[in-house]
Amino acid sequence: MTYTAAQGAPYSRLEHYPVTFFASVMGIAGLSLALHAAENALGWGGVASDVAFVVASLLFVVVALGYALKAVRYPRAVAAEWHHPVRLSFFPAISISLLLLATCSLAGNETMAHMLWLPGMVLQGVLTIAVITGWIGARSFLAGHLNPAWFIPAVGNVIVPVAGVPLGYVELSWYFMSVGLIFWIVLMTLVINRLIFHDPLPGRLQPTLVILIAPPAVAFVAWFRLVGEVDAFARLLLNGAYLFTLVVAVQLPRIVRLPFAMSFWALSFPFAAVTIASFLYAESVGSVVHRVMGIGLLLVLIIVVAALVFRTLRAIRTGELCVPE
Repeated sequence: MTYTAAQGAPYSRLEHYPVTFFASVMGIAGLSLALHAAENALGWGGVASDVAFVVASLLFVVVALGYALKAVRYPRAVAAEWHHPVRLSFFPAISISLLLLATCSLAGNETMAHMLWLPGMVLQGVLTIAVITGWIGARSFLAGHLNPAWFIPAVGNVIVPVAGVPLGYVELSWYFMSVGLIFWIVLMTLVINRLIFHDPLPGRLQPTLVILIAPPAVAFVAWFRLVGEVDAFARLLLNGAYLFTLVVAVQLPRIVRLPFAMSFWALSFPFAAVTIASFLYAESVGSVVHRVMGIGLLLVLIIVVAALVFRTLRAIRTGELCVPE
């Protein structure tokens, strides 16, 4: 269907269907995992996490079909996103979505977990190399192009061991963990430099600040899977996640007042990751404090996801999404 932009030029909604839609799948899948962690820690039933998993799975199918149709009808638009200095970082959200869905299905259906994890792992590895090659290739990037979304392609590798270790892929999991940790250190230095010494992030990218929480939180869960215990390094990772959670909490009142964009879904998965990490730590060492923190973070996560769903549906209804920028 063709629409008319404010400038009077006709356009297709499908042509402007953004790859950032996959961030919503990450958010709902993260909610399912956070609910599952709470159910294990608090002895609840598994209905809530199962419902969230089904919703995340259906959402992935819908979003993937939409983007596949865009790739067939408008390949140049997909290529333009790939060459975009910001949207490039969101392509690995596709592979991360598969990995998260694999993790969600691990407890109930190991065969399905394998079927989701293997292509997710391969795609994550390919996209990591492709994106890093794009960063250091012939293209030149400006300091203003750098933002916390750059963590997604490389640091997203730490998600692989979360399901990879239980599925028996230990050595592969160590590889992806190593890649993720190395690039976390490198990108953390670059991103903090950009945030301090250069212009503030544009409004649409302000929500990506929350992504700072995700790498140490997910790395804590992955490290626990790899070593089987909460050691000193695991504690460093978890408390690093708490530090960034506090930093983001100060910025959040300002961020939520900004005009809505799909980048707001970046708020969801990091909160899910630190919630899961809190419940895992509480269960492992018997910490009541961390269990209470997990409950508090889960409530925040539920509110965030509910608000994002509401604002996304409203934006779809009012025609604010899938429009020329």
